[in-house]
Amino acid sequence: MDLLGSILGSMEKPPPMRDDEKKKAKAQQALVEKQQEAEKKKLEDFRNKIHKWIQQFVKDGTLQKKKFEPMDKVYRAILHEVADIAGLTSFSFGQEEQERYVMVWKKEFAPTDDELLAYRKGEDWDPEKAKEMAKQKELERLEDQSDAKNNPKTVIPASNYKDKYKHLIGDTSAKDAARQTTANKSYGFVPSENKKDQRTIEQVLADNRARKRIKTEHPVSESTN
Repeated sequence: MDLLGSILGSMEKPPPMRDDEKKKAKAQQALVEKQQEAEKKKLEDFRNKIHKWIQQFVKDGTLQKKKFEPMDKVYRAILHEVADIAGLTSFSFGQEEQERYVMVWKKEFAPTDDELLAYRKGEDWDPEKAKEMAKQKELERLEDQSDAKNNPKTVIPASNYKDKYKHLIGDTSAKDAARQTTANKSYGFVPSENKKDQRTIEQVLADNRARKRIKTEHPVSESTN
């Protein structure tokens, strides 16, 4: 015999159940089964009822949507399932366990986002009022476009690039800012006073020729060790 069997064998067995206790336990089990069967039948009856209503709703051309009374979650699940099988659109609204209900629409009359938003806020949906609000929004949008086209906004930079790159281009205020860049034949669009070398190109060429002539006439003698 293994260890577990030895331990179980050494444990005291529970006392046998008396006849009255057996009857009581049997009665409780029968009651639970009866309640489960009653709940099952209740849900099945509800499903059949909803199925019949859905059939009538689909056939009735005067109906677009239907709001149901608040119901528990299990009943809402059955309603959503039957509506989906029938090709309908359904949503639940309201706080959970607080008057939460289901609304069903035919596919061709499915709710808009604005309509769903109204129901989620607990508000009534007024199609005419919604149309007026949509028109007003469109007019405001067109007015904004017109204003933007006729009065373009001037973009003002958050900072002056000269201040940002002052360490690179130097101080451009006061005297430097007064300098004007004018075109000339020698230096293009850069003023000659901005150049470190103030000589003209002719002077530079003449100086280079003079240095070459001096080197030719007076070569540098190599030193010996």
